Amino acid sequence: MNAFDIATTLLSCAAFMGFVAYISYQKTKGEVGTKDGYFLAGRGLTGTFIAGSMLLTNLSAEQLIGLNGSAFGFNLSAMAWEVTAGFATIIMALVFLPRYLAGAFTTLPEFLKDRFDDTVRRMTVVLFLVGYTLITIPSVLYSGSIAVLRLFDVHALLNLSYEVSLICTIIVVGTIGALYAIFGGLKAVAVSDTINGVGLLVIGITVPILGFIALGQGEFLVGLDIVANTDTEKLNAVGSSDDPVPFGTIFTGMILANLFYWGTNQYVIQRTLGAKNLAEGQKGVLFSGFFKVMVPFMMMIPGVIAYHLYQQDSLQTIDLAYPTLVKDVLPQYMSGFFLAVLLGAVFSSFNSLLNSAATLFVLDVYQPIKKKQPSEIHLIKVAKIASIILAVFSFLTAPLLMLAPDGLWQIIRVFTGFYNIPVIAIVLVGLFTKQVPALGAKIAIIFHVIAYAILQFIWKIDINFIHIYAILFAIEVTIMLIAGKLRPRQTLWQFTRKSTVDLAPWRLALPCSLVLVAMIISLYLIFSEIGFVNGLSAYFAPSMIALWSITALLCWYSLYRWETHYSKALGKIGK
Repeated sequence: MNAFDIATTLLSCAAFMGFVAYISYQKTKGEVGTKDGYFLAGRGLTGTFIAGSMLLTNLSAEQLIGLNGSAFGFNLSAMAWEVTAGFATIIMALVFLPRYLAGAFTTLPEFLKDRFDDTVRRMTVVLFLVGYTLITIPSVLYSGSIAVLRLFDVHALLNLSYEVSLICTIIVVGTIGALYAIFGGLKAVAVSDTINGVGLLVIGITVPILGFIALGQGEFLVGLDIVANTDTEKLNAVGSSDDPVPFGTIFTGMILANLFYWGTNQYVIQRTLGAKNLAEGQKGVLFSGFFKVMVPFMMMIPGVIAYHLYQQDSLQTIDLAYPTLVKDVLPQYMSGFFLAVLLGAVFSSFNSLLNSAATLFVLDVYQPIKKKQPSEIHLIKVAKIASIILAVFSFLTAPLLMLAPDGLWQIIRVFTGFYNIPVIAIVLVGLFTKQVPALGAKIAIIFHVIAYAILQFIWKIDINFIHIYAILFAIEVTIMLIAGKLRPRQTLWQFTRKSTVDLAPWRLALPCSLVLVAMIISLYLIFSEIGFVNGLSAYFAPSMIALWSITALLCWYSLYRWETHYSKALGKIGK
């Protein structure tokens, strides 16, 4: 890149980021002076902002780089993490969210205090804060900075060493991202995420289209034909035991990990807790599920295209597949917009984590220990201070991840397992039982941390870690149910309804859920030996026709019976 190209890229990037900042400021001006305003966007988020924020909070640089790299080096089996998240969004929309909103909860630990006791609340807060502070926040900042360095050769442009360039990028990206969380609260995060989400959608569609054109030497259909009919094993989403994600893991630990992420992970669900009403919350969550189904096309097919373009070039690492493709096919005039979207995706995850970590600290740690109830202004001030401290801490710890011997993905994979499974286990048992005592939840948490540490660092067994998730989950649920039999609560837990928002469900929630399930199944039919792998089989068309015929019939039936069955049933959730 020459000086003019660099200046054009930076100016167009700054212009788009300035536009996002201005809109976010206008939408949040005067609305962050109260506790609900700062932490829950005044409980006024609509489905569009919820979906946009959940999507961009979830999708960041590690998906752009990592998923495309996995498709380049292996096949589409890693799409399971993204696509099967649709099942989790359905459960969140129809089961979890009505109960969360009915209880007017601000954080997940607040619900666990209501269901179990304050000690369980503190234990889960510790799990979340330790996981966010030591791993999730630094890794998001690190991976985003790595993506910027790889895509735009920052160290070469600035004539600095790679390490110094990485530290500078981390500080700049982290500082800008932190401003949204510190000064704008959740609504600023949600608004900026939604605008950046539109940009990510534009880039996500543009890159594969331009990639097909480049592969076909100027002809889109020729490139598409090459991918569809050459080395079609790259399109296989049904992973074997040697692939990154074996197909069997979808039915064991993966659904649990996704259910934790979309149904209980504070930094993801916080925007749903700020929903204007249940219907808007359900719209936002389910729309997120539909966007997740698009991820393979936006964030994995480019990796397959890169395989056909560069397989003879022997890229130094599979993670260079997407950056190389973007450099080759994206016009120079779009580079600033792409940089802004990439940074927006990083900002989204980073500022969402900061906002949620500060929320957990203030509402579940600081406020409960104060003898005198702090004012809302004081709580917001403490939250801003906590966000600044967390941001600075992440600037110090993120560069250390370059020293990780097994790489960033291994670090995230190992340490997330310490808190995702026990949290989803105690939430599910808490929601669907009334006699299980707090003692059962405490034993399950302690057991998981010890057992998982042993299995990861001392006694390493030859079982995929996703299967280990499922095994530990089953044991922990059993522990809690046994505790409920041997030492049940003296008084059965009763849900206390105290919602301040309308809990009327969305009329189209169930039909949308059915369509989403059909889309997930369709993807696996398309990207399998029934579909494009080794050529379309004779079973493909009948399978698709049968699937969508059944789906259409179920959707019609759900709408027809809405008033007499589903509306009453869903309306009672949370009572």
